[in-house]
Amino acid sequence: MAQRALPLSSLPRSGAGLWALLVAGLVIGPVTAVIWRAGGLGALGPADFDALWFTLWQAAVSAGLSVALAVPVARALSRQRFPGRGALIALLGAPFILPVIVAVLGLLAVFGGNGLVNQLTGALGLPRIDIYGYHGVILAHVFFNLPLATRLILQGWLAIPAERFRLAASLGAPVGRLLERPMLRRIAPGAFAVIFVICLTSFAVALTLGGGPRATTVELAIYQAFKFDFDLAKAATLALVQLALGIGSALALLLLSPPDGFGAGLDRLQARWDGRSRPAGLCDALWIGFAALFLLTPLAMIVLAGLPGLMVLPVETWQAALRSVSVALGATALTLVLALPLATRAGELAGLLGVAVSGLVLGTGLFLIVQPLMRPAEAALPVTLLVNALMALPFVLRILRPELDAARADFGRLAATLGITGFALWRIVLLPRLRRPLGFAAGLTAALSMGDLGVIALFADGEHATLPLQLYRLMAAYRMEAAQGAALLLLTLSLGLFWLFDKGGRANA
Repeated sequence: MAQRALPLSSLPRSGAGLWALLVAGLVIGPVTAVIWRAGGLGALGPADFDALWFTLWQAAVSAGLSVALAVPVARALSRQRFPGRGALIALLGAPFILPVIVAVLGLLAVFGGNGLVNQLTGALGLPRIDIYGYHGVILAHVFFNLPLATRLILQGWLAIPAERFRLAASLGAPVGRLLERPMLRRIAPGAFAVIFVICLTSFAVALTLGGGPRATTVELAIYQAFKFDFDLAKAATLALVQLALGIGSALALLLLSPPDGFGAGLDRLQARWDGRSRPAGLCDALWIGFAALFLLTPLAMIVLAGLPGLMVLPVETWQAALRSVSVALGATALTLVLALPLATRAGELAGLLGVAVSGLVLGTGLFLIVQPLMRPAEAALPVTLLVNALMALPFVLRILRPELDAARADFGRLAATLGITGFALWRIVLLPRLRRPLGFAAGLTAALSMGDLGVIALFADGEHATLPLQLYRLMAAYRMEAAQGAALLLLTLSLGLFWLFDKGGRANA
């Protein structure tokens, strides 16, 4: 008989430290290259400290609002069943996986000066809404991150064994106090931590919607140091400050998340009894309707504007789309290979390095490392694949680790008793219970990689452009009809990859 509830020797986690060091080296190496090229670190001025304060403030508000709004939306989706529910859940995740520039265009079509909301307020004689400024940045961050928070919390609700709800209904026990609140204490802090770190590295949102120096983030200050001053020392200093903030905040918040779950069930899907009353059904319908209206209206505007442009897309755009799909699939495979051995508390903290560090600094450091060895354009796609995998790793670990911890706690003693170890343990016990979160994580990684416009802009030439870079070039050439068609194509491919992986994970899970 096993003597421990968590037989670590039988669970393949011994290599997690080596994998964590590998990931840390892949992130720290480029940052070190930038510092070496700059000849040291630079000094920060008052404007930089103002940017630091605004970054922390807007990240906390954005993450808090995203998680707070996600709780009732996820609760409604977890206990209601209706036709098209699966498709709606997939569509509600679309804003997070959209390229930022495409999503901003959709937000402007709804909340901008000539958007739908201002047209409605004008017709009613109400004051116009100005989307530019700190409120625009927070609105955009909630738009992007509400879907992620909803899916993370929804995974927590679905992980509660159906037998627990049935027992609570039989005994007349309060479901919220006994089941839902403990689950939220386990899931919500981690979701807040990931979204907080995402908002720390905000660049395109602050650039397009910030509206001035008062809404400047640290990432935007890094861009200004690169683009306008070419002050690599100052950029490297800001990057280290941002990295320290990301690691420190993630460490503090992740430690607040207790690892225990609700035990094992019979893996059966059963209807929820607590959502059958008319008031509960009406409340859930209102929350689902709010989320659908807020998240899907900008997507509809993108589709309507992009349909005519599909007919005039140049051949280069379709070739760029094929490259983007290849990079997305490669990044998805690499991310999952890295994530499974890193799905521990320490491994998750190492994985957060990828999203905590500035993407601009990471890309510039890789450029400096690759340049003496080969033409940067020749390494454009492999380097983009690697960076996309590192940037998606924190989200994948946040999705997988709670489920893997629960499976280890529930079945670790039994597996040790039966002598199930190594690959057999993964095949028989762990992977079947990770199927749903693995599908979601793979879809999320593929979609995020499809829309990345970071490193590829530093490396690629005309022969190695991906679809987001091709879209940017069409916009720069004022070919707006073709650019809107490319945006619709990018949206379709991103959602398609997400849907395929996510549906594959949920089938028979």
